[in-house]
Amino acid sequence: MTGYVDLLRPSDADALRAELRRIATVTGAPVAFGGAVTAGTLILSEFIGTRTNGMRGLAVRPQSGLGGVAVASRRPTSVADYRSAATITHQYDGPVLGEGLRAVVAVPVVVCGESRAVLYVANRDPGPIGDRIAELMVQAGRRLTLEFTIRDEVDRRLRFQTARPTAPAVDPVVTEQLRDLHAELRGLTQSLPDTLARTRLRDVSDRLARLVSGVTDRDDPITLAPRELDVLAQIALGCTNVEAALRLSLKPETVKSYLRSAMTKLGAHNRHEAVVNARRHGLLP
Repeated sequence: MTGYVDLLRPSDADALRAELRRIATVTGAPVAFGGAVTAGTLILSEFIGTRTNGMRGLAVRPQSGLGGVAVASRRPTSVADYRSAATITHQYDGPVLGEGLRAVVAVPVVVCGESRAVLYVANRDPGPIGDRIAELMVQAGRRLTLEFTIRDEVDRRLRFQTARPTAPAVDPVVTEQLRDLHAELRGLTQSLPDTLARTRLRDVSDRLARLVSGVTDRDDPITLAPRELDVLAQIALGCTNVEAALRLSLKPETVKSYLRSAMTKLGAHNRHEAVVNARRHGLLP
């Protein structure tokens, strides 16, 4: 079980760090930071624009400080002047004010009703942080919520399928179910409005394909376009062109075009051969 999860799930800290970099770029805020929530406690671990290490590793308890309020309420919260704010506790004044932070916004990343991380932006001058920045922060929190939700669902399904100790090393039923999951993940990408989220979801599905196919190191030049692979994943489940079109919200003629292009790249003469060749190259599970 651990092997599946370790291979498929990248570090959540990397996703958090990438989102903070994006926040810092789009908002222009001088400081962005955050951390994951474990057993209800927020641990600050990721920082952009800080001048000291005073907040690194800081453990923020629920309802304590600004981040603790965000964790407990599962809602964005802010203060215009951290030093004089009456709505928060002040046991973290030392490291926060030592960094010179005054105006702060904290946005929780909520998955299945629980705070899993908190994102912050801060200014070193007092005064309300604008609505535009606050909205961009909320959007960032939603992107991470989606990212973590997808990762959790992949882990849950793999854990469920691999939890049976008596199962053989290669279980054809599990393999087919993982192929169903792969096709479902590919289909989900088109419903996501955010480009980064689509890219991350496709990355997860690609790793799942390599895991099931056993092709971990590809040394061939064959590359399918995302839509070609989306179509081929549905065809691999036995879908007709019309069924694949319905699943992917495409026209049957468009599906036929993508399938023909994938067959050409794979050197296949029919759809069955295209699926077999794609699995041989680690493009499909």
